[in-house]
Amino acid sequence: MVVNPKGGSGKSTLATNLASWCAHSGYRTALMDFDAQGSSTRWAGKRDARRAPIQAIAAYERPEGVTRTFQLRLLPGTERLIVDTPAALDVRLLTEVTRDADGILLPVLPSDIDIHAASHCIGDLLVAARINARTDRIAVVANRVRQNTRIYQALMRFLASLQIPLVGILRDAQIYVHAAAAGLGIFELPPRLARRDIEQWQSLLEWTNSRSEHPHEQLRTVG
Repeated sequence: MVVNPKGGSGKSTLATNLASWCAHSGYRTALMDFDAQGSSTRWAGKRDARRAPIQAIAAYERPEGVTRTFQLRLLPGTERLIVDTPAALDVRLLTEVTRDADGILLPVLPSDIDIHAASHCIGDLLVAARINARTDRIAVVANRVRQNTRIYQALMRFLASLQIPLVGILRDAQIYVHAAAAGLGIFELPPRLARRDIEQWQSLLEWTNSRSEHPHEQLRTVG
């Protein structure tokens, strides 16, 4: 599950690229989109049918005549479920949606506003949602960073002060924009174009795999 109550932090970028990596790696994958902007849903709609399939669930919709359970059902045999959450989650909803997540990723941008918002979100996860930082169920990703800047150094100091693992430092690169426009993840691009960025994902993917190997509980529909 990818969370951050502040909009524009890159939740959909993380969610769609995680989903594409899972599918590209041979897992039966579902991508559930709770964000009313529908960025992950639109991304999935752009995918070529020849690509590894991903079940897209527009969880932000409330169609008439359809039960919530039926709407959010996963296809039989689903092995990986990636959840993209909306901005402006209050503490109650944050607690509810993260309760059954095997892994919770929090993307943080290098800005004073984003650092402040992330600190509040982490506090809510640890206190209100009662997530134990020692279980490694929550991790942070530094997103859209430009190294050798003062705000990047401030972000690194903030992240170093946490008792939560930093599992990825992703650069600010247009390759994510180009991939998203085609309904792809960077792992599905020609290696010569994405090698540097794929290397930056390795620790994040290792953490994701570790959460899948030691799940919080059985995979089930959320929401």
